[in-house]
Amino acid sequence: MGALNTLPVSLKVQGKRIVIVGGGDEALNKARLVSKTTAIVVIISRHIEVDFSPFAHEVHERPFAAADLEGAVLVYVGDEGPDGVAAIAAAHERGVLLNVVDVPDQCEFYTPSLIVQPPISIAVASEGNAPVLARLIRARIEALLPPNLGALAQLAGRMRDRVEALLEGAAARRYYEEIVTSPAVEAALIAGTGEAEAEAVLARHAGAGKAAGVVWLIGAGPGAEDLLTLRAQRLLQEADVIVHDQLVPSAVVDMGRRDAERILVGKQKGHHSFTQGEINGLIVRLAQEGKRVARLKSGDPMIFGRAGEELEALDRAGIAHQIVPGVTAALAAAADTATPVTLRQISSGFVIATAHGANSEELKHWASLAASGLTLALYMGKSVAAPTAARLIAEGAGADIPVGVVVRAGRADRLFYRGTLGSLAAGITELDDGPAIIFVGEAIAHGDWDQAIKLAKAEVKVA
Repeated sequence: MGALNTLPVSLKVQGKRIVIVGGGDEALNKARLVSKTTAIVVIISRHIEVDFSPFAHEVHERPFAAADLEGAVLVYVGDEGPDGVAAIAAAHERGVLLNVVDVPDQCEFYTPSLIVQPPISIAVASEGNAPVLARLIRARIEALLPPNLGALAQLAGRMRDRVEALLEGAAARRYYEEIVTSPAVEAALIAGTGEAEAEAVLARHAGAGKAAGVVWLIGAGPGAEDLLTLRAQRLLQEADVIVHDQLVPSAVVDMGRRDAERILVGKQKGHHSFTQGEINGLIVRLAQEGKRVARLKSGDPMIFGRAGEELEALDRAGIAHQIVPGVTAALAAAADTATPVTLRQISSGFVIATAHGANSEELKHWASLAASGLTLALYMGKSVAAPTAARLIAEGAGADIPVGVVVRAGRADRLFYRGTLGSLAAGITELDDGPAIIFVGEAIAHGDWDQAIKLAKAEVKVA
């Protein structure tokens, strides 16, 4: 993910001058936008070509003078003539933020596409690169929002002093979360009794005492932000603390509230920063403090996520908890390669297992399953891939059984490898860094691995 060259901020403009140099349609578009604020909008042009009267406080049909920027907070230049040149020079000299219309390289700020329901404003910006796209995104967002969003925000503002006197910290935040999402408050606003309903909700929160903590065991999926479930997104926004594993990408962790505490408890092979017992104790303690804890795990928490141990600790401590499933890596790998892991007359089943630490009995069982046509999906087997494949062959699996490996399944930088159990046993496959899923079974031959590799611009490392 790249970095922004601009920082979106909300600039106070109440009672300050915004000067627009130009008298045509470009200037009118800017005037129409800034007239939604409480700034004093000033138009200056030698030739006024359109009607600015609904959008401007002052319209001057004359040449621009440097003194016109006295007290100005922003200046838009939509004039390519001598007045535009003079306005640009004056803005630089006086330190007034400058926007030269349709010339991004000369702009010191960009005007985003805005959704305005005072005091709520939502800005969609493209740093001047794609204003049409920004407008389309704005229209989609606007269609999702209720028409009384501004009134709801004003109600929250009027309640602020009362809330600060009765609630603090997380308790206050939970109050605001309820009133801005409550259908009862929304209906009361329409009926003109919004403040009374908000007061009733406040009284209930103030009398409730310390809120009980909760732990949400959330599956982060294979790592792509758009494979996170809607429920996971919602709970991440509600969490006070996010306790996450090493394999969960920062882009997923950052989908939580900006002010939520982040605690990395990642365990890497040979490098454990937290023991499982310490993690169990941590999430219990945080919940006992009344916090809402998002325990964010890679993939699905119930598949090799050691969720059972954490659930047992939470149950012993009497902590409320909820499990939010995620897309496990094997399913993402199957989707990446269009591999039908169950296929009529080819594979009647799909087995998920971990190759790390597998014993002889397990390997014998896997070999039998693979030979019978079932598809194996082996997790955590990258470092032992070759010896595991060799032992499967020794236990009776055919060396010609198709094998496919997906590294970093579901992510933009995923890689693919294809071959046979024999080629994997011979060590021909050199697996890239990152979590890998090793598929074994006849169904693998029916996946579209060539297309997957082409789309990922990867090489086939195994013949």
